[in-house]
Amino acid sequence: MKILFTGGGTAGHVTPNVALIEKFQQANWDCIYVGSTRGIEREIVAGLNIPYYAIASGKLRRYFDWKNFVDPIFILWGMLQSLLICLQERPGCVFSKGGFVAVPVVFAAWVCRIPVVCHESDVTPGLANRLCFPFARRICLNFEETRRYLPDGTEAAGKATVTGTPIRKSLREGSAERGKAFLGISSGETIVLVFGGSLGAAAINQQVRNAMTSLLNKYVIVHVVGAGNIDESRSSNRRYIQKEFLLDEFGDVLAAADLVIARAGANTIYELLAMRKPHILIPLSARASRGDQLQNARAFTEAGYSRMIEEENLGDELFFKEIDSVYRGRAGIVSRLEEFEVKDSVSMINDMVRGIVRGKLP
Repeated sequence: MKILFTGGGTAGHVTPNVALIEKFQQANWDCIYVGSTRGIEREIVAGLNIPYYAIASGKLRRYFDWKNFVDPIFILWGMLQSLLICLQERPGCVFSKGGFVAVPVVFAAWVCRIPVVCHESDVTPGLANRLCFPFARRICLNFEETRRYLPDGTEAAGKATVTGTPIRKSLREGSAERGKAFLGISSGETIVLVFGGSLGAAAINQQVRNAMTSLLNKYVIVHVVGAGNIDESRSSNRRYIQKEFLLDEFGDVLAAADLVIARAGANTIYELLAMRKPHILIPLSARASRGDQLQNARAFTEAGYSRMIEEENLGDELFFKEIDSVYRGRAGIVSRLEEFEVKDSVSMINDMVRGIVRGKLP
């Protein structure tokens, strides 16, 4: 059997696909990936030894931008490319993790009568997935709260299932010992891991560096800064470890961390909850996004799983105070995190896809 995966733009639209690809490859399914020409998905998928098809893609913006006049052409071209790929490969199912590169793929699969399964990570669905939902046979959700934001008729049709996020084997089997060895950190150090997502985060990077003196007196900081954001003037400090990005090593480094500071992408939150890691979320502001990260962060802060600092409120004193508070209270936080139900998402989605392909699920 053959399955086509799509999704891109950020690592959050790709890494859950990696977890599923590992599962389907174990069962000797042929896996192929459709992504953009320059997106991060190409780099992440490169190590999986599967065919990668690059298509044109564009972004649908709800604000004025001169690219709004050009991107529809790329989207149409991407749809034609996707149609040719679907006709050539004839997969039994398409699994879409979202992002605008997925829209033409999902539409092409529907035209070719290939069943589509979509996955929505955020509490509120993004525009790309909302465009895809009418063409999907099934919709997988991270969180129960998302049901009330689905299109009319979705629930009545029985499309939606809460599966959680597929978690990569490298995360599930992360080793703190391997992580510390990779970083060159002794076993007795307290580690704060900071990352701003696959593209980095300028505001978080700057805040960490502003508060460096206070932080390094107490913690070793492992800072994933994003491509091109290494501060060479600080590279000699052994208590401040900078990495542009982490791929296969991320699971081990996460296992080694005592506390995590991160953006509030839904997949990031789910992985932190699943790994029972005390964390502070610094969501993208509403000015820089559609507000999904703010909604995610507020939902899980109110539930008692997360702590949150809004980007507009960042400052050295508050930043250090929150880190210190979470670290001191980490035992209680871990106890609370253990109440969060982590679903076997990989198996649930695997069974769903198999049932659809074999005609056992509508």
